[in-house]
Amino acid sequence: MTTDFDQAMDAYFGPDGEEPPVDWADVDAAAPESKEPAPRTWAAQDLRSVLDGSYQPPQPSVGRRDDGVGLFYPGRMNSVASESEAGKTWFALIACLQEINDGNHVLYLDFEDDAGGVVGRLLCLGARPDDVLERFHYVRPENQPSDIDLLDLAMVLEHSPTLAIVDGVTEGMSLFGLELKDNTDIAKFGRLLLRPLQNAGAAVVTLDHVVKSSENRGRYSIGGVHKLNGLNGVMYMLENIRPFGIGVTGKSRIRIAKDRPGQIRRNGLSHSSGMHWYADLVVKSETQEYAEAHLYAPVQRDEADREADEEQRRLNALKRKVLDALSGAREALTGKGIEDRVSGRAADIRQAVAALVDEGRIVTERGPRGATLHSLPTASTEADNSPEPEAA
Repeated sequence: MTTDFDQAMDAYFGPDGEEPPVDWADVDAAAPESKEPAPRTWAAQDLRSVLDGSYQPPQPSVGRRDDGVGLFYPGRMNSVASESEAGKTWFALIACLQEINDGNHVLYLDFEDDAGGVVGRLLCLGARPDDVLERFHYVRPENQPSDIDLLDLAMVLEHSPTLAIVDGVTEGMSLFGLELKDNTDIAKFGRLLLRPLQNAGAAVVTLDHVVKSSENRGRYSIGGVHKLNGLNGVMYMLENIRPFGIGVTGKSRIRIAKDRPGQIRRNGLSHSSGMHWYADLVVKSETQEYAEAHLYAPVQRDEADREADEEQRRLNALKRKVLDALSGAREALTGKGIEDRVSGRAADIRQAVAALVDEGRIVTERGPRGATLHSLPTASTEADNSPEPEAA
């Protein structure tokens, strides 16, 4: 039986599967036939299932915490947002690996990284290469999609992926020539790219950035408010507690910024911010080739634990300010130079600087009259500080 999709593919590749010289007029003529009719959504819906009690609300059945509770709603728009290096990609790839191991297909639409970086992390988490090759579909767009590009994407959707990651909304919108802060453009991006993935039945998960200032952030990612208002699934905000990296154990707290169907929030713990604590993302990196990752369920904390968390958040905020000061300085800074540029108690600032030095995010050198100078690492300093290879 020949489908509309088959006819469109034959228009481009030929019935024997060999690629002829492209006649764009023929492709454009065939393209409308390859598209399914638009769904009829303006008729009154049948409400009997809601009224007789047989209606079942959507359940988060894609991805899961360590305790088996789900992460994302299938056939809905979900999102994960955080500052850079807070673990968004690790979070997404844990869900990808779970789906692949369950025998499902996954689409990873990447506007930021490359195949080596993404698949390398997936293998680091323990994915089997044969499973990745068969069920992990990596797409790296570099241009606005033509009709042929849409056919390529449609071929991936023929596998009925349960999860579709869209990594880098800001870059994706730029590729489409859309304005990040324009709510109309945000809605257009969703209509052009995200909604077709959702209509294919996948749990669509966008990975997005938040504004730099934690005071002005609230529940929103960068850009217009429609990014949040247009979601019909769940939106998570990641709050970094310990940085991620090779040879260290990173940790981020996962909070719920929005839960439209309301089936996820009940499995979290309430918080004064209004965003429930849903999980802790912990990635223990043993080597560049192996990492152990967990999505731990939240546990009720006593007052001492909450104070410790608050102290860690305050320290992280100071660390960001110290890094900003060094980034904006024209030369290396002494300890006093940093304190002059960062508001807060001197003892707390020194604690933040010491922590950044221990983490390798600040390098020090001896300055005039025995002063210690602080600066951000460069490629050359990182190479100088890397461990010597062991002798054979």
